[in-house]
Amino acid sequence: MRVKFRGVTTRHSALIHGPYGWGEFAPFPEYDDAEAAHWLSSALEAAYLPPTVTVREQVPVNATLPAVPAHRVPDVLTNYNGDIQELKIKVAERGQTLDDDIARVAAARTALPNARLKIDANAGWTLPQAFTALTALSDYNLLYAEQPVGSINDMKQLRTQLDNAQVPVLIAADELVRKADDPLTVARAHAADLIVVKAAPLGGVRRASAVIAQSGLPAVISSALETSVGIATGVHLAASLPELPYGCGLGTVSLLNTDVSSTPLWPKTAAYRCGPQPPRRHG
Repeated sequence: MRVKFRGVTTRHSALIHGPYGWGEFAPFPEYDDAEAAHWLSSALEAAYLPPTVTVREQVPVNATLPAVPAHRVPDVLTNYNGDIQELKIKVAERGQTLDDDIARVAAARTALPNARLKIDANAGWTLPQAFTALTALSDYNLLYAEQPVGSINDMKQLRTQLDNAQVPVLIAADELVRKADDPLTVARAHAADLIVVKAAPLGGVRRASAVIAQSGLPAVISSALETSVGIATGVHLAASLPELPYGCGLGTVSLLNTDVSSTPLWPKTAAYRCGPQPPRRHG
C-alpha cells in the first residue's frame, strides 16, 4: 500500500474465477472464520451467480484520506484523478491525538475548500471523546461522522447529545452493520442517521441490497481495501440502488501500489459528483 490504512501496509487477497467472472476474498486479518465466511460468500456470488439488475451507469465516489500527518495531506490527495468533491478522512487513529485529527481535517478543508468532508473514526472514541471531537470538528462543516463510537447505546446517546448541543453532524453506522449478527439492529434502535454498507462483509450484493432496503436509512456503499475485482462488486451494488445521496467509498484502488487488473478501477472526474446533502433526522 502507498500509506498505512487501518493499521496495515500490505493487503492479501484470493481471486475466484467462475462462469460469471471474478470474485475476491480479502477479509481483514482480525476477522475470525465466521466473519470471513461472509467475504467468501460474496466472492462466490460474484463468480458463480448472474449479476443483479442495475439502474444507473455512473456511481458518485468520494476520495479517502488515511490518518496521515497534516503536512502530507496535499500529497496524498494528488493520488486521485479529477476534481474531488467529497472526501472521507480517517480520524481516531491509535497513537494519535484529537489535535492530529483537527490538523488533518483543517488541511483537507484548506486543500478542498468546496468539497463535502466526512470523517471515519472506526469506533476509536469513547462517548465523551466523540462528543468533544465532533463538537470541535463540526467547525469544518462535516457531512457526517462514520462509526464514532463502538456500541449501539453509545451511538444513541451521542446523537441525543449532539442534537441537544445543536451540533449539526450526522452519525453513520459501519461496524455496527457489517460486524453485527443482525445488521438491522442499529436501524431498529434509531442509533444512526445513515448506514455504510460493504458488499463483501455482508455476503455479497444480494444480501447487502436486502439490508439496505429493510433498514429504511440512506446508504453509503464502501469498499474494504480490495483490488479492482472487489471494487467491481461494490460498484455493482451501488449501481443497483434507487438512490445514492452520498459519494461511495469505492476509490481506494489508488491507495494500493499495484493492482491485479491492467485497467484499475480508478474513478473518473465525473464520478465524484454527488447530490445535495439530505437533511438531518431528529428523534
